[in-house]
Amino acid sequence: MRPPAPAGPVPASPGTLDEAARRHRAGLTAAVGAYVFWGLSPILYHVLGHVTPLEVMAHRIVWALVFALPLVIAFRQTRALLAILRRPRDLLVFAASSLAISINWLTFIFAAGGGHKLDASMGYYIFPLATLLLGFVFLGERPSRRQWVAVGLAVLGVLVMLVGLGRLPWIALVLASSFGLYGLLRKIAPAESLVGFTLEVLMMGPLAAAYLGWLAWTGTGVMPYGAGLDMAVLVFAGPATAIPLLLFALGARRLTLGTLGMLQYINPTLQFLMAVIVYGETFTLGHAASFGLIWLAVGLYASERRGRSGTTTAPLDPRPEAD
Repeated sequence: MRPPAPAGPVPASPGTLDEAARRHRAGLTAAVGAYVFWGLSPILYHVLGHVTPLEVMAHRIVWALVFALPLVIAFRQTRALLAILRRPRDLLVFAASSLAISINWLTFIFAAGGGHKLDASMGYYIFPLATLLLGFVFLGERPSRRQWVAVGLAVLGVLVMLVGLGRLPWIALVLASSFGLYGLLRKIAPAESLVGFTLEVLMMGPLAAAYLGWLAWTGTGVMPYGAGLDMAVLVFAGPATAIPLLLFALGARRLTLGTLGMLQYINPTLQFLMAVIVYGETFTLGHAASFGLIWLAVGLYASERRGRSGTTTAPLDPRPEAD
């Protein structure tokens, strides 16, 4: 006769706990690495500040495609990529997401190379709030009262900059809105990170390659006769786009949404610190008031999100391939 099962939950074995701890550490290391990589990315585009943003953008697309396609083959994702290519509806959505992320990339390259890194950091601070609004408008999601207060504080922060500094932070608004729209589109036609990223640069690739070919033909581009450092950095822009994405995908499988939600602010915080400390961008009382309101909004949003999703494992692709 079989003995009765023990009452109550069965404690996990030490081996299971050790494996869970290792997975968590690996996920945390990968996610932090991805966000640090994204946060330091302005260095790359600052070095290329004398190259036109459109040319930098074209190189980023082409070399990202060259880097990503072999990875799709190596990770045996070719079938998944071809399956999307056979679905017209998904192709249309990915064409729209390619347009959204190209606007985001081009704006970020302009900001990082043209002395507007503070505005770029603001854009990625308010991006989660922009996503909240897009979810409310297009998906019928209902933000909590605390989240509405956070949105109101962020709007007030933008208005403070408009009134106090006499200018609209359009770079921040374009980055946040294009990034949020991209995330919305990827939610409609989901795909694994590497496959979706490869498909997007594949769609943008022919136009980017044609533009670079025209620059080479007319002798107005950096390649093939430019400075060695410029050419090396332009080529590196491709893997620099894909590497943090792969790190993030690894971390997202092993961490909760709450943890990822807190870690995501590493990116704009590093951009902010570099803008002020390393590159000496002007930071006035008006900036302090504007950023202070936005940081307060971010704190409210993060605390709400942490409470709701602290025990939920993140999906594979909750963050778009930005920066």
